[in-house]
Amino acid sequence: MQVIAGLIAHFVSRPRNNTHDLAFSTLCKSLKMAPKPASTAGKAPSSQAGKAPVKAPDAAKKSTASKSAAKSADGKKKKNKVRKETYSTYIYRVLKQVHPDTGISNKAMAILNSFVQDIFERIAAEASKLAQYNKKSTISSREIQTAVRLILPGELSKHAISEGTKSVTKFSSSK
Repeated sequence: MQVIAGLIAHFVSRPRNNTHDLAFSTLCKSLKMAPKPASTAGKAPSSQAGKAPVKAPDAAKKSTASKSAAKSADGKKKKNKVRKETYSTYIYRVLKQVHPDTGISNKAMAILNSFVQDIFERIAAEASKLAQYNKKSTISSREIQTAVRLILPGELSKHAISEGTKSVTKFSSSK
């Protein structure tokens, strides 16, 4: 989370890429750091901060509940909702750590989410290439650190590496 804060604070504008590749999903699963699904993360806390929650009418709740019960009683499979993975929750937490009284719009959140996904994909792809070059089957913190040095420019990479090292040390000591 500290690395994301450093990246957001010191980012130099770069083109964004919204496509997900195999490296993104594989790394998320292997590191057990999958982003929260959009069902919980997509709710923009800043836009809802001063508003009271809107309650759905009881009739609508009953009709949807009876429909889902009827579908399962008929033996038909219920369609699972497609869950979109986002970093919105984590971005919002970092924002509140840095500027507790500042909010963020949904559009800005979407841009930052796209940015974090893009940087993650770039680092994962570069770390994957480095592991292949060295004939290793595991991506370690060393490959990630080298990938960050190659991708991020100058001072930004130094800040990202120091924050990443600090986070890895904190994680290792907590075990």
